[in-house]
Amino acid sequence: MTGVQTCALPIYDPEGRLEPVSSGPGARQEDKIERLQEVSLFEECSQRQLRSVAKIARVFDVAAGTVLTRAGEPGDEFFLIIDGTARADVSADRHVLLHPGGFFGEMSLLDGGPRSATVVADTPVRLLVISRRHFAALLRDVPGLTQTILVTLSGRVRQAEERAERLGSASTGL
Repeated sequence: MTGVQTCALPIYDPEGRLEPVSSGPGARQEDKIERLQEVSLFEECSQRQLRSVAKIARVFDVAAGTVLTRAGEPGDEFFLIIDGTARADVSADRHVLLHPGGFFGEMSLLDGGPRSATVVADTPVRLLVISRRHFAALLRDVPGLTQTILVTLSGRVRQAEERAERLGSASTGL
């Protein structure tokens, strides 16, 4: 693909050209916590748990056109958009525009499984990034965090099942 760079984050950039942002919007601990509170995966976390997650989250600036994830490749990071927009190509005919507050990679954060979408920065983007390696260590070190996340995920699965059941009932005319 012409004009598309590979991701400038260390895992995708063998030259390690970019370093995490240490100042500016979204780089302060309080800003990270505020952003993380908006993510459904962390919605039930206590302030203490959110502080722990924020400590391992790093802020990166990437250029427009940067490929953040590729469908089918293993995933090792969770991404939260602080500023800018990105496009998630879920399928050949389904594209989702992600704005500030949008996030992706939460399942890969937990299981390291393959990415379900290719995500490309449409504009310059500032991202909050959590690596799977750091997150796994955090789950071992922060009491109750695993339980909190499991409860959140369980609720999401139940909601998805209810939606699927309603759609199934609607399509059969029941």
